[in-house]
Amino acid sequence: MQIRDEIDAANKIAVSRILNSRPKLIGVEKAINALPGMSKKIFLHPGPPMDWQQMSGPLKGAAVGAMLYENLASNERQALRLLEDGEIQFESAHNHHCVCAIAGLISQSMPVFVVKDKIGNNYSFSTINEGVGRIRTLRYGAYGPGVIKGLEWIRDVLSPALVATIKVANGMELRPVISEALKRGDECHNRNKSATNIFFRNLAQNIVRTGLDKKTIAEIFGFVGGNDHFFLNLSMTASKIALDSAHGIKRSSIVTGMSSNGYKFGIRVSGLGPKTPPYSWYMFNPPFARGRYFTGYAKKDANKVLGDSYVSECVGLGGFAMAASPAITEFVGGSTKWALNIMTKMDRITLTRNNDFLIPYMNYRGTPTGIDIFKVKRSRILPILNSGIAHRTPGIGQIGAGIFHAPFQCFAKAVQDFNNNYGAR
Repeated sequence: MQIRDEIDAANKIAVSRILNSRPKLIGVEKAINALPGMSKKIFLHPGPPMDWQQMSGPLKGAAVGAMLYENLASNERQALRLLEDGEIQFESAHNHHCVCAIAGLISQSMPVFVVKDKIGNNYSFSTINEGVGRIRTLRYGAYGPGVIKGLEWIRDVLSPALVATIKVANGMELRPVISEALKRGDECHNRNKSATNIFFRNLAQNIVRTGLDKKTIAEIFGFVGGNDHFFLNLSMTASKIALDSAHGIKRSSIVTGMSSNGYKFGIRVSGLGPKTPPYSWYMFNPPFARGRYFTGYAKKDANKVLGDSYVSECVGLGGFAMAASPAITEFVGGSTKWALNIMTKMDRITLTRNNDFLIPYMNYRGTPTGIDIFKVKRSRILPILNSGIAHRTPGIGQIGAGIFHAPFQCFAKAVQDFNNNYGAR
């Protein structure tokens, strides 16, 4: 009985920190200036730690793109040779308090959002979302000239404009944006259209006060206004900062991260492993997402799931808020009843509901929050996650989107380790 009481007390603290986190966008800086431990020869990748040889196609494509973007290679062949020779050190973005969408590697000169938790006083970072398109984005493993040109525009034009705008606005609170977006049809993982529109409105009223020229403002309005996924990276960063605030609490069985590098899917648990990086991961083989593919593509073309955006589900977004987004429900082949049933199931493996994240279609009920490894192990109900789908071949990009379940083995391993450390519950 004593150990159960201690676990419950620890989980109460962890959940409270997730619910009370108040992330605020305070700036944009180059990765090498913002991230602890970053250097010119380090690339940050999503998911648990891995090396070049273990990388799947999209990540290798993103690494080639990062080499070209940083002028570390003049062409694809040279980039691959240098990567295979070990010229670049690959590290998990989580160990630098970052998150990467899909295969979106972070290199030293890429601008990153700087987000601060007003409550816990910790920081989190992510790159700026590149936009949509099958072959236009590094985060899906594409690295053509258009991808590099887009990254350079973000660095040279968009980033300085955002710095000036954020300064004029005195930052931006992210939790209210997410909360409002859920009421407007987003689940803030696969769909960020409403959140982006709210961000755009804030951007518009402040960027005109910066003194930037009309041409630059028009370019930025066209980019952000035409990119329904722009807010995704900010939503991920807000989720990451909340989870980091809940990590490292002794005897807490709360999941503080879910992520995949395409080679291994992993979870972090608050009470297991080091409180600070490098973190411990409980890993198993990643699955394929089940969903819809763009015309001309099928499951045989798909890569296994990858990316850090599954931190969203840990705080009650994404798959855990599916009932908020009929558009995503329809896209992955589900129904309204199916989405409501998912949220009811996720209630059974979580410890509370997030009353900042309310679902109109469920009488404004809060989303399930605080995944407990013991509840997953006992019920065998697995977290359901949203995901984009990348082509398995480097350089092609996105081919669809869908859903999948986190591997049961990750939770079983974590429970076993937890019992070994603290005694059986």
